[in-house]
Amino acid sequence: MDDHADDPPSHPDPDLRDEVDPQARARALQSLLTERGILSTDAVDEVIATYEGEVGPMNGARVVARAWTDPEYREWLLADGIEAVADLDISVNEEVMEFRVVENTADTHNVVVCTLCSCYPWAVLGLPPTWYKSPAYRSRVVDEPRALLREEFDTDLPDDVDVEVWDSNSEVRYMVLPERPDGTADLSEDELAELVSRNAMIGVERLDDGGAVASDGGARAAAGDAGDAGGDGDTGGATDAVDTA
Repeated sequence: MDDHADDPPSHPDPDLRDEVDPQARARALQSLLTERGILSTDAVDEVIATYEGEVGPMNGARVVARAWTDPEYREWLLADGIEAVADLDISVNEEVMEFRVVENTADTHNVVVCTLCSCYPWAVLGLPPTWYKSPAYRSRVVDEPRALLREEFDTDLPDDVDVEVWDSNSEVRYMVLPERPDGTADLSEDELAELVSRNAMIGVERLDDGGAVASDGGARAAAGDAGDAGGDGDTGGATDAVDTA
């Protein structure tokens, strides 16, 4: 019998060697515990459901609705996201990261990505959708954001609207404050929250005018991926806030 049969390989798989971030370790641990019957998939699904139904995008939607109805809160949110969301009992650990909110206007449309992995403001948006973590989205939204939004999310921006791409990372996370739809002046704050989709707070879609409930269920939903982004297209003169060098 080979005495060295159980020795670790001298040249480990480069993919394994590079997977040293906490999320990769968590995925590997979850897989191992599930395979050995220590952790059930039901338990994992329950945690995911908690983030989707209680710690998910409904929190971000509440923040957006408050900003739409309270100009002073809106200014506070744009200046100090962590303190502003704390006023709505949403906790973001400022010792771990910054949290910034960027505002869509008639002239500027913002979209968020994490080009390195899948950094995401869980406290306000819940779990990131699958497409957000895909290499295709992470690269293409930087290289050609306008084409990506049009082809993968049916978000067709006018040529005179600049597109700014914000790169979340381990130190700072971003959320988009969408424009308030027209025709919603008579809606309450709770009703406004139901119009806000997770995708709009990432910046890959715009909200419909006239008070239509968001396509993904608004404040109560995070399900339904747009699919992996891919393909070629033109940037349409987009202006990126990230360093693309």
